[in-house]
Amino acid sequence: MLGPLETQSAAKIPPIIRLEHITKVYGEGETEVRALDGVNLVVDPGEYCAIMGASGSGKSTMMNMIGCLDRPTAGEYFLNGADVAQMDDHDLAHIRNRNIGFVFQQFHLLHQVSALENVMLPMVYANVPYRNRRDRAIAALERVGLGNRIHNRPNQLSGGQQQRVAIARAIVNQPILLLADEPTGALDSKTTAEILSIFDQLNASGMTVVMVTHEPEVARRTHRIVWFRDGQAIHTHLPPSELHQAVF
Repeated sequence: MLGPLETQSAAKIPPIIRLEHITKVYGEGETEVRALDGVNLVVDPGEYCAIMGASGSGKSTMMNMIGCLDRPTAGEYFLNGADVAQMDDHDLAHIRNRNIGFVFQQFHLLHQVSALENVMLPMVYANVPYRNRRDRAIAALERVGLGNRIHNRPNQLSGGQQQRVAIARAIVNQPILLLADEPTGALDSKTTAEILSIFDQLNASGMTVVMVTHEPEVARRTHRIVWFRDGQAIHTHLPPSELHQAVF
């Protein structure tokens, strides 16, 4: 069974994400679509970056690739120094559970159980003992400001509170990477600001955050922007202040 990703000395800390000539092709012949076309990208520990681009630009495929939800047709992907591009389904599932926290637009909470039980779920798959699961889940919910809502079910929570539960669930296994896909897309502007403040705090504590978004104001909260067009990363270190250069 695959163990945790190898810890390396400070002098040799690898990037969290290193993509080399990543290509993803769907179909063949006249129906071939190159969703990703030779992408090179590096994200170092502690970075906070946004992935942007028009619909069909490749950003969603890129998120699936980074999140080990899909494999490249060609190229190499190293996650914290480990070559994950050729791993089998079992090992990829292990990597996702232990090393990547996911936050989605639609929350994906189990509505029949409490916030606490939703947050405990990833630790069940990680074989964490029950007492530790409960303590860690409560701590994660307190970290996102829901310490007084642990027994509420999702239908008893607002949209913003449900997203806070989803964030707590994403961080409870202490991942090396927090990957968010349009995390504020279903929220109003006030709640969006509150959720982004949580991401700011998580990054300030040292967590590496990669966020896929189509919203310029969300992207401007990050430290750099990766802009996709036609399956290629045409900008990999775009300062948020220069976002208009990618759009036009």
